[in-house]
This record gives sequence, C-alpha cells and structure tokens, in this order.
Amino acid sequence: MLTMPAWGVSSGAVAVGLSLFPGWVAKLSPCYDLGMSSDQSDTFPGLKEIFLEEKQIQQKVADLGVRITQDYRGKTPLLIGVLRGAAIFHADLIRHIELKLRVDFISVASYGDATKTSGEVQLIKDLDTSIRGVDAILVEDIVDTGLTLDYLVRNLESRRPASLRSCALLSKPSRRCIDIPIDYVGFEVPDKFFVGYGLDHQQKYRNLPFIASLGNDRTDF
Repeated sequence: MLTMPAWGVSSGAVAVGLSLFPGWVAKLSPCYDLGMSSDQSDTFPGLKEIFLEEKQIQQKVADLGVRITQDYRGKTPLLIGVLRGAAIFHADLIRHIELKLRVDFISVASYGDATKTSGEVQLIKDLDTSIRGVDAILVEDIVDTGLTLDYLVRNLESRRPASLRSCALLSKPSRRCIDIPIDYVGFEVPDKFFVGYGLDHQQKYRNLPFIASLGNDRTDF
C-alpha cells in the first residue's frame, strides 16, 4: 500500500493535483478515498510510500533557483544536466533562475538495471561545448555514494572552467563513500531507493510528479 507522510498536503489538494494523472490516483485511494477503481492499482507496482509530494519538490526547486540567481548575478552560468535522471529537475530549475544562462548535458552510468551502484562510472555522453573559462553548475538528481559526482567534478575541473559548483535535488549522506561537497542541496533523504521526478528503476517511474520509495520486493518490475 502506498502511504502518505503525515505532514503532507490535504486530501483535497492531492485530488486536484493528481486529477490529470488517474493512474497514480489509484495508488493514493486507500489513504484518500479518491473514488478511483481498483483495476488501475497495478499501473505502478512496487511503490511503497510517497516521500516528497509535487508541491514540496516545486517549492524547493524554486528556492534553489533563487539562490543560484543571487550567487551568479552578473554572470552567465552554464547549467550542466546529468542525464537521464536530472532531466526534469534541470528543466524546472533553469526556469527559476532569473539570469542569462546556457545549458548542456552529460551522461554517465553507474547503476545499469541494478538498485545499487556498481562503483564504476562510465561516460556515455560528453558535453557539446567547451567549459574553459565558464561558470558551470553541475545538476544532479541524487548524490548517493558520491562516486559519480566525484568523477564528474574531477573530469570537468580538468577542463579549466572559471568555476564549478554542484546542485543536487536529493542527497543521501548515509550512503556516502567519498566526502564530496555539494554546493546546493534540495533534500537530504534516508537510505531508501527512490523513484519519480526523473528518478527511475529499470527506466520506469521517471514521469511521476512526486518522489516515492520502492518496496523491498522488486521482482515484478
């Protein structure tokens, strides 16, 4: 059963906010009695708990955008999105930054189809532009062990940007293997496997507007 945190928004707000996503509403109906039929309950199997609701995420993204705007006043930062997980966060974040800016993307792999990082980072797609002399911000969905972020920071710093900072929507400090600083953090989260808002398991769940944890049994995914 998918449960909602006690500090969440009202059931009415959830009903309105998710009215455009009937497949997800079915997962919430045991808690909110939204009147959806039970035959939709298998749309997203395995979801255990909504950890961050859409409203919370959007407010935090807006706050991060304000901070970056203040810190980079008079500059033209390059926002580097780490594909694929950060794509949605990156897109929302740049719309809250009230500056001239540029965007680029980089892609690495460390999970494959697993729920735990392999410890090896592989560059899949490099940047399309040079960052030499550029104020760059690396935008991540989640920092777990820190291995991926450490790899990316070392890789990009070797290209001599004017400055390089990192921004992560989620940080999981309990899993950290490398003490890597993160300049902008949205939420610190416990050691659970999260999906939604760009985060996936085997390429599923990225389109959820909220962030949820998965149950222990993932055999049916």
